[in-house]
Amino acid sequence: MRVTRGMMRRRLVVLLMTLFAAILALVGRLFFVQVLQSGWLAGLAKSSWDRTVPLAGIRGSILDSAGQPLTYTATAPTIVAVPSQIKDKPGTARKLAPILNMSEASVLRQISQRELMVYIRPGGRQMSEAKANQIRALGLPGIYLTEDGKRAYPYGDLAAQVLGITGYENVGLTGLEKQYNSVLTGQKGGITFYAKANGELIPGEGQSVVEPTDGDDIKTTINLQVQQYVEREIEQAVAEYNPDSVTAIVENPQTGAIVAMANYPTFNPADWRNASPSTYNRNLAIWQTFEPGSTFKIVTLSAALQENKVNLQDSFYDPGYYEVAGHRIRCWKAGGHGSESFLQVVENSCNPGFIALGERLGKESLFSYIRNFGFGQKTGIDLPGEGNGILFKLNRVGPLELATTAFGQGVSVTPIQQVMAVGAVANGGKLMKPYVVSEILNHDTGQVVEETKPTVVRQVISSATAAQVRSALESVVANGSGGKAYRDGYRIAGKTGTAQVAKNGHYESGHYIVSFIGMAPANQPKLVAYIAIDNPHPKHGVVFGGVIAAPIVGNILDDALHEMGVQPSPEGLPKKYRYPEVPPVTVPNFQGLTLKQAQNLALQNSANLKVDIQGQGQVVVAQSPAGGSKVEPGSVIRLYLGDGKPSGN
Repeated sequence: MRVTRGMMRRRLVVLLMTLFAAILALVGRLFFVQVLQSGWLAGLAKSSWDRTVPLAGIRGSILDSAGQPLTYTATAPTIVAVPSQIKDKPGTARKLAPILNMSEASVLRQISQRELMVYIRPGGRQMSEAKANQIRALGLPGIYLTEDGKRAYPYGDLAAQVLGITGYENVGLTGLEKQYNSVLTGQKGGITFYAKANGELIPGEGQSVVEPTDGDDIKTTINLQVQQYVEREIEQAVAEYNPDSVTAIVENPQTGAIVAMANYPTFNPADWRNASPSTYNRNLAIWQTFEPGSTFKIVTLSAALQENKVNLQDSFYDPGYYEVAGHRIRCWKAGGHGSESFLQVVENSCNPGFIALGERLGKESLFSYIRNFGFGQKTGIDLPGEGNGILFKLNRVGPLELATTAFGQGVSVTPIQQVMAVGAVANGGKLMKPYVVSEILNHDTGQVVEETKPTVVRQVISSATAAQVRSALESVVANGSGGKAYRDGYRIAGKTGTAQVAKNGHYESGHYIVSFIGMAPANQPKLVAYIAIDNPHPKHGVVFGGVIAAPIVGNILDDALHEMGVQPSPEGLPKKYRYPEVPPVTVPNFQGLTLKQAQNLALQNSANLKVDIQGQGQVVVAQSPAGGSKVEPGSVIRLYLGDGKPSGN
């Protein structure tokens, strides 16, 4: 085809227009990138250049009920080095070494690493403020100061499983530290600078600082003094009975607040890596499940009274056993208790009597009350790792299962479930939700951020029934198997427990968990206290909850109520003493006497009281227990000497 001049002209026009369009597109693209996207691209570039030295906020403290720290974060200045920014590494090492009490070689080796950032250890971590000021004054390139925190425990292993532990970067791993990790953890900040790929600072960009935010504090319901009383009693029980484990709980039944919670074995949270994982991972008070034994009889008694299936004055005859579905279930007392009232059935912890109550209730009614009291389900306490316990499915409950459940065998419960159930009896029939944290507080101002309100789960029994049960349990302590928990004036009500431990479907011979759960004062309980001791080995060979566990709860309630300012009352049931028990004696008042007079008074006392002299001086300025207190004959009275004036006696 012949190409004409016109065709050439048209092709040239098309070519020029195409070229012009391409130029316009390129200019448009340049405008879009250079103008419209300039800010975004500059930010993207900066984000690839920025480097951040982290600044950690202070982790919140865990406080006792009075606001005293049980654990807190001790912070101190720490060096972070950026090796690529340190041009004169030998000179920097030479200046830092004497301040950090390290060798120049060690400092030089660390700041010469091919890392973005390094800590200079050990001298560069958690320094004194004076050393930090010296380093700031040097103005060394590539050397930054940040804060490094470590958890401190002023009371050592106190409430260890409750508080919990923290791991890498102070993250909560167990206990309250885990449950409230998001509350305790502050917001991180940092020092941001701009650097090339090799770490060198980009001139003219400077640096910015984002201050970290501290975590909130949590205020617990733990009473420090009561917690110490509980742990003292556990230590003494371990020393005397060499058990496998011990757990104890003290609760305010009116609110569900946990006043104290402790376990053995325990550990030091500051050194948890050297403890057994089973010790720091498990809070036995909420995790461990076992057959409760006779402490569970409180539930059966409450149900029977609420359903009008028994009058405590009704008669019952215990021949020493009870026939159920062809099985003879024996009473713990050989030969039985004979003729007794149902109040005495409770006092004597008579298994046949409670089997009879279970039969009167029937399985539907009894198991309904068991579930309503909170068994077979988590209580919802604000601690991780809570167990559910195990109950028979109703369609698998026959006459034998009904019988054993009625006296606390064949079911599996947790200590916290038992405490909350008995708390319902103590407060007039209301099952409460337990809690350990009462308030969340701003770390800097102390202002309340959030407050825990007591929560009623349900009304389980009437207040009238609860009062009847408390009266019967007070009689258990005054007249029955819980006698060793009796403390004059404090009206302790409670129940003993001695349960065989099942393993691989069979009960282990000689392996028992002994327990006692009590409340006081019986008319208006302020506290519920529980202790369970697994596999004790008493020297005298008698393994009963009433012998081993009851006196421990008596001591805890006595000391705790005294600490709370609850005055002893002359009301309540008098103690019925049985051989070989002997009545308590009154402690003489030694205060104001000279040492010689005090020793003579102790010798003249027919109760064979012993004195333990503490301090120096010639006059008794204080004593423990106080004059007028009731103690067992042969008890030790501590006398504290000082420089006071004799009373003239």
